[in-house]
Amino acid sequence: MSFKKDLRQLLKPYYWVNILLSISYVTAKRTSVICNFLFPDVDCELDSRETEILFFLIIVVMLRTRKAGSVTMVNYLSSSFVYTKIANLILWLYADVRYGLPFGALLILTALLIPEPTYTGPEHLTYFRGVSTLDEELRHKGNTWLVCLYAAWHPACVNFAPVFAELSASYSLENLKFGKMDIGRYPEAAAKYRIQDGPSSRQLPTVLLLTEGAESLRRPHPDTQGKLQKFLFSKDNVKAAFDLDALYQQCKEKLATKPKDKTKDKKTQ
Repeated sequence: MSFKKDLRQLLKPYYWVNILLSISYVTAKRTSVICNFLFPDVDCELDSRETEILFFLIIVVMLRTRKAGSVTMVNYLSSSFVYTKIANLILWLYADVRYGLPFGALLILTALLIPEPTYTGPEHLTYFRGVSTLDEELRHKGNTWLVCLYAAWHPACVNFAPVFAELSASYSLENLKFGKMDIGRYPEAAAKYRIQDGPSSRQLPTVLLLTEGAESLRRPHPDTQGKLQKFLFSKDNVKAAFDLDALYQQCKEKLATKPKDKTKDKKTQ
């Protein structure tokens, strides 16, 4: 099911256009008709420098997408596009500046006209504007909060956004709520919850389980020696780590046993 969903996602213009840009140079160089037209005085083979650039690209993509926590085909592609397009720009410039400059202009144009699709499904999220608004919500006893602390510019946070939104739509209750706070805009939240928000941070995103106003669990989390444990933010991993099915049932049972408000509007006599 997830594979079919990824295939439908790939049909959107952003993905197939970026795939074409990412394979443009190799396709042009290895297709004899195109190669003979663009490079009439050059053999249609990749030379040693071009091979080195492509090999280095493969290593970078594998390392960076893993670090970003990409766990699906679409996430891998989205995380790798920036590196593959830069590599292609370098290759086109290396082959001929007259081809490299228009290709660079094409990259800028497609980035402006065809942005990456965002999640458009249902969500039940509260977006907190600073620590004070979150603290105010936590004063209401009886509520359990799952809060995602993120940075809008971080690839792993971008990849996790639709997953968290989908979970909020599936598990949200009156007393089980989902929230988000951008610690890039509200650095005091990063300080309070001890999260590094730099480009090399391994704590983005961080998901907190807040019960009765206090933190009871977080991912990623440090071990007994203080070393941060790696966590891949897939839907199944988050459900298992926070035991969302059991948590949902517990909160639902509390709602069922909660005394109903017997206050009714009285008619004016």
